[in-house]
Amino acid sequence: MKNRIGYLLLAAFFAGIPLSHAADVPMPSDWHGKKIIGPPQGPNACGQAPDISRIKNKYLDVSYANVSPAEKMDIFLPEQWKLKYPVIINVHGGAFFGCDKMDNQLVPALYGLQKGYAVANINYRLSPEAPWPAQINDVKAAIKFVRANANKYNFDPENIILMGGSAGGNLVALAGVSADVKSLEDPKLGNADVSTRVRAVIAWYPPINFLTMDPQWKEIGIDGQKHSTEDSFESLLMRKQITKVDKSVMDTTNPENYITADAPPFLIQHGYLDDTIPRLQSQEFAARLAKAIGSDNVEYNLLMSAHHAEDLYFHTTNNLERNYQFLARHIH
Repeated sequence: MKNRIGYLLLAAFFAGIPLSHAADVPMPSDWHGKKIIGPPQGPNACGQAPDISRIKNKYLDVSYANVSPAEKMDIFLPEQWKLKYPVIINVHGGAFFGCDKMDNQLVPALYGLQKGYAVANINYRLSPEAPWPAQINDVKAAIKFVRANANKYNFDPENIILMGGSAGGNLVALAGVSADVKSLEDPKLGNADVSTRVRAVIAWYPPINFLTMDPQWKEIGIDGQKHSTEDSFESLLMRKQITKVDKSVMDTTNPENYITADAPPFLIQHGYLDDTIPRLQSQEFAARLAKAIGSDNVEYNLLMSAHHAEDLYFHTTNNLERNYQFLARHIH
């Protein structure tokens, strides 16, 4: 049973990758729970990255902050020159534990090059390296860097878009609704006075409220991955079982707590068959957003045949076109 649970945990996050490729990383000194095996780390760890050799205009491993070697981004610009490109900041998933900016999760953002979007594809501190809130601090720092360096890279600072799936979906959702909330920023990461406001957010199969995921499995009749256990990926992120973390701290992980009437437009997509993150996470978040910013500004797509992060459905041309049609309606 233990091996089966381990396999389910891993397979859910990087389907098709051999179990032997799982990340056997040292546990941090401030973690007092069991050793956790999770998604692998490093380039191509969670699926083969798209070929970037054909992209002429690119800047690789640009540091957007200097606290950790993880704080780097790859910048890709469309072939057709423009004075200002709308820019997608892409945030990879991987249970906050693994995966990498240079893996298969780059595909949807790179699709935007042909649509005239620049791409800033980021890494951030993963949970074995640093506990929460390092991850949202890094995403905020990346937004600040993009805005502060807009002239250098021909970015349009008024049209910054966030895109991410799974753990990355949580981070882009949280960053999107919490513009200029200083408590989620770390001034040591630079550009302290630069705004983190964005134009639009695309979040795929995001965990929103970590504490409600396990009860939601019962509600929808799926025996899914457990998140409130003492050895879950979320508990490692918080360095303590999430049910025992102070409420004020847990609240900072939940985008629902930061929704305001001036939140940006959102596209949220989730697989109906997802047994890693309950589809109700996206459904309830979309409903709360729509109530605050209007249903015209929130698009929620439930992909009926899709499991978690299933490229067969999420990476199709039809679905990517749907994503970019959403952006076209909201980019000024």
